[in-house]
Amino acid sequence: MYAGTTFRKDSGSIVGVHQKIDRVARRYLKKHLAHTAGFPTITQILHFEGNNGPDAIKRKSPSKDEPWHYIDPSKPDDRALVGLINDHIFNLAEALRSSNEQRAAFEAAWLAHAVVDGLTPAHHYPLNDKIEELWGKPHHERLTIADKNIIRGNGSLDTISKNWQYWGVGGVFSAHLSFELGIASTIATQQFSDIDPTPAEFKQVEQEGFEAVFMKMLYRIDAFKMYDEFGTNGWTHSLATQTRDILIPEIIRTVCLAWYYAAYLAGDNI
Repeated sequence: MYAGTTFRKDSGSIVGVHQKIDRVARRYLKKHLAHTAGFPTITQILHFEGNNGPDAIKRKSPSKDEPWHYIDPSKPDDRALVGLINDHIFNLAEALRSSNEQRAAFEAAWLAHAVVDGLTPAHHYPLNDKIEELWGKPHHERLTIADKNIIRGNGSLDTISKNWQYWGVGGVFSAHLSFELGIASTIATQQFSDIDPTPAEFKQVEQEGFEAVFMKMLYRIDAFKMYDEFGTNGWTHSLATQTRDILIPEIIRTVCLAWYYAAYLAGDNI
């Protein structure tokens, strides 16, 4: 999801989708924790977005410790992102227990980022398969900035063709970016009031854990096939309506539940 550029500190503060989701989710979290003094403030959380967030790793150190926020709902064994989310929840709970404010803010921000990306339809595209097809190797083996940005084919025509498939108009990257900018423009003025999780959802996450909640939401969102529609028809009024009324509210609720579950594990007097 769009979080602004990663070249300056305040990029994304106004139109960043990750930042907006975090602000709303943090506001709802406050309503459901008896004591929130130990949980990071939204200012602390947003410090680890944008230029200090997961997206910046792609620019600063390509493929080295770079979080991979893609998940294919059609493949039950595609669990890398789920494992990453579980790790962030564990680390956040530990940081809350030990009153490590900076670590808690970092984990809360990166947890939210992973959850949001995991529920974004553009991140359900089998990107690693496409990278292997075009680059001839997995995404994590592209070890330099040049290697990540230039596909070397068999001769000049093959090189041009492969780079166009990825970077050109309608290509893999441009389609991904266009979809996420469509979301950003659709929700720019939305307030998202009265969409906080229900008591039943809080009870479910306490009893079943966050992974069950996340997977349920993943399959619900995937069933709409929003990215497939975008690939066929571009950004439509139908997609804008689904984004405003279903996609973003569901993602906000899920981020709130992820933070709540970490606090619940930490025994934060809920």
